[in-house]
Amino acid sequence: MAEELPPRIGLMTGLQAGAFIGLFLGFSLAVVSALTDPDALVRLLELMCLTPLICAVLLGPFLGWRRAPLYSKEDPLDEARDCLERFNEGQGKWRVLSHVRGDGRAVRIDLHNSTHPLAIVQATLPMTQKHTLRYIVGRGEQRSRSPELRNQILSYVEQHIPLNRRRRTSSSIEVLPPSVIEHMESTHIMHRRLFYVLPIILIFAWLEMR
Repeated sequence: MAEELPPRIGLMTGLQAGAFIGLFLGFSLAVVSALTDPDALVRLLELMCLTPLICAVLLGPFLGWRRAPLYSKEDPLDEARDCLERFNEGQGKWRVLSHVRGDGRAVRIDLHNSTHPLAIVQATLPMTQKHTLRYIVGRGEQRSRSPELRNQILSYVEQHIPLNRRRRTSSSIEVLPPSVIEHMESTHIMHRRLFYVLPIILIFAWLEMR
């Protein structure tokens, strides 16, 4: 079976993105116009109003052709809880209902109070091919409840997950699915291109208006 491709962003979203880029470009051109010829109010209004429309028409179809991240339609919280049901240790200790939660963007798995935290990570790490998981491991300081927990989990994750798919915060380790990373990288490439192109456009506009 062929691998399912992520859906296209769509023409409407592409037009909106193009208009947003045009709004920024139009404002920048309007600033250049005001600096070179403050009395040219009609030209200033045209740059502010027409540039977003032109950019939406020219850039919208190309931006809309980009693919969005492929998110699973399955509920990751239920899937994670079903996967970890066997690790329940009873009331007052590690339990799925109290230590596995969803925060709207990722499944949050608190590894404190568990006698088998590494086994929990091993069981859920395959889920990161489709979902974002955040492991709560503490700061790793001596005064923490489990000072060795952070280094233990971080070492295992570093051995099995590429660098670009993992993130560390002060008290957690987050693992992202490949589809989200691909979308972020393509977005960064587009931002870099705009970063190089927009100053060139402004320079030529300034030479034309002066």
